[in-house]
Amino acid sequence: MAKLEVNLSGLTLQNPLIPASGTFGYGMDFLDFFDVNEVGSFSCKGTTRQPRDGNPLPRIAEYEGGMLNAVGLQNPGIETVCRDILPELKKVYHGRIVANVSGFSVQEYAETAEMFDKEDIVGIIELNISCPNVHGGGMSFGTDPEAACEVLRAVKARCQKPVYVKCTPQCADLVRMCTELEKNGADGLVLLNTWLGMRIDRKGRPVLTNITGGVSGAGIFPQTLYRIYQVYPHVHIPIIGCGGVSCASDVLEMMSAGASAVEIGTQLLKDPASLPKILTDLNDLCREQQIPEIHTIIGRAHS
Repeated sequence: MAKLEVNLSGLTLQNPLIPASGTFGYGMDFLDFFDVNEVGSFSCKGTTRQPRDGNPLPRIAEYEGGMLNAVGLQNPGIETVCRDILPELKKVYHGRIVANVSGFSVQEYAETAEMFDKEDIVGIIELNISCPNVHGGGMSFGTDPEAACEVLRAVKARCQKPVYVKCTPQCADLVRMCTELEKNGADGLVLLNTWLGMRIDRKGRPVLTNITGGVSGAGIFPQTLYRIYQVYPHVHIPIIGCGGVSCASDVLEMMSAGASAVEIGTQLLKDPASLPKILTDLNDLCREQQIPEIHTIIGRAHS
């Protein structure tokens, strides 16, 4: 078998497969499908300072290449997660998780991240900067490098653990965004969050109550792959690739473009038992392609 270990800012993962935020809950939703300890890590449901009910239904729509979601960060709030959920998770999961943090103000991001930082089961803080800045006119933090860096600096001031920033493809200049984040202390990047899109029903009306939603699934894979390839030469911190991965060959492509690990989302919603198969296929592909250690292929598309 190939050696599938990868390193993210000092955190060693047994393999590069990470279920993406919003598709794996807080880890226990998948216990009936496979041993969750098979994953390298997983990114938990996006968590905010206060509980959120999310957007009204309908908030999910399909398209041929995947799905759109406008769930609206439904979650029980950081206090409930730390008090009730993480202690239960520790009983079944023995690795370190990626704690996805969302917020609508700099203060909210900082407070939520600080609470996660104190939990020993958390290995990495993942900042979702696609949220609207309620004190900045509603524009997403992720489209403005200054706003994104302000959030990052506030979180870094309160946290000891590595902080990764999950960027949005809605950013006009992604390379600039990522280089500025690195300059301001980001330990890593997650590329990318969902793309913005919509569906219209037979009556000519938007399918989603929210009008727009995040586009995910295999249909966005080539676009995400290119963005990783584009950013990789300009930064010196790890990249977690995210967007459209559905099979083992996608994992190798994304790592070749520059990702050190790969998040898998919509594929797990389509087939909750798919991750063990992807892991098995990844071992087989590495053997076929004579890749003894998977970390050696990171960025090889640039050579």
